Amino acid sequence: MHKKWKGSQEQELPEDFYIPIPLETSNITLLSPFLVPQVHLASSGVFMSMAAFMFFLVITGLPINLLTVVCTFKYKKLRSHLNYILVNLAVANLLVVSVGSTTAFYSFFRMFFSLGATACKIEGFVATVGGMVSLWSLAVIAFERFLVICKPVGNFTFKSSHAIMGCVFTWIMALIASAPPLFGWSRYIPEGLQCSCGPDWYTTNNKYNNESYVMFLFCFCFGVPFTTIVFCYTKLLLTLRSVAKSQEQSATTQKAEREVTKMVVVMVLGFLVCWLPYASFSLWVVFHRGETFDLRVASVPSIFSKASTVYNPIIYVFMNKQFRSCMMKLIFCGKSPFGDEDDASSQVTQVSSVSTSQVAPA
Repeated sequence: MHKKWKGSQEQELPEDFYIPIPLETSNITLLSPFLVPQVHLASSGVFMSMAAFMFFLVITGLPINLLTVVCTFKYKKLRSHLNYILVNLAVANLLVVSVGSTTAFYSFFRMFFSLGATACKIEGFVATVGGMVSLWSLAVIAFERFLVICKPVGNFTFKSSHAIMGCVFTWIMALIASAPPLFGWSRYIPEGLQCSCGPDWYTTNNKYNNESYVMFLFCFCFGVPFTTIVFCYTKLLLTLRSVAKSQEQSATTQKAEREVTKMVVVMVLGFLVCWLPYASFSLWVVFHRGETFDLRVASVPSIFSKASTVYNPIIYVFMNKQFRSCMMKLIFCGKSPFGDEDDASSQVTQVSSVSTSQVAPA
């Protein structure tokens, strides 16, 4: 049976959690997600399914991102400036996996957040920081590609200092977005099925100004990066198409354009799959106070965002020939089963260079 919940009923709100009151219940203190299994929200099968999925994210996301970091330190050829940002992305993913995904797995398995309110705040903050760093890293990668390939400021040379500044920028933006709930602008509480924690986008309590914080996150942490990614990759595709059109007889150029187009589409779709559900659902709740919704559905956005720790490395790293080759060599003790892919001329994720005479895929 699908249980519906009111998201805006007036009540004395607990400081550390909020469960929309079921239509037949009035005493919310008996349902604390820190004290009792949340079987009133969903069946045990739903919780076990969620736990299994989070376990999958842990056992796949941890090695993929760890390999990215280890390979970059082990193989000098991977220490290009753009790859620093990919490592930054991997570190952020490791943060989400080691704190967010593992905690969510344990909590879904127990069917409530048994670690307590303080652990909830820590998990919510750390997972949000990691997620924001990951999100802004994708925007920085797109902007770097735009500067290098489209050359809006001439023959721009992307140096180590630029890569380091890009990485520092992502952490600053992440802290700006993640710190406010620790100081009273919104709060970190269990969300969805109450087994993972995030910013409070359920309540309208003026004490926390949650609605304004949700709008801040949507505009600053979703709208700006998404606009940057779409703008940069659109300009990139237009530049590649212009070069390919001038070299219609070149099979290599045409192939490069197709490959880059496919990569750009995959990257934009990956971004949307990761963040659009979270942004959309939180906004829906904000603008539809009083509407009923299923808390099982409310858990989906958080799961999709945590799943980015797996598919982001696949898009940005595994589809990079040099990274893939070095990872296979590390796994298979020095010999890649795919041959000498590391001899490919490109060290970047999508395209190594674009000029009036050349387009080269990764």
